[in-house]
Amino acid sequence: MTRDEVIDRLVPLMEDIFDEEDLTYADSLTAGDIDEWDSLSHIRFMVAVERAFGIRFAAGEIEQFKNLGELVAAVTAKTSG
Repeated sequence: MTRDEVIDRLVPLMEDIFDEEDLTYADSLTAGDIDEWDSLSHIRFMVAVERAFGIRFAAGEIEQFKNLGELVAAVTAKTSG
């Protein structure tokens, strides 16, 4: 799966989970940039990502993501093999 395909599928998930309409994607986006992104919604988001892409992340992997761009890179790597 390409990076753009991952982003195209990720944005609607984020809009749904974080209750944000017309979310604008940016690699630098973090939880601090979205009001509804708290610890509970973060768990829901990561579960939704794993289900949507048919992948799994170890807890250590999730803790290492500093921004959305790093998550997209990880999903792209896991789905392109």
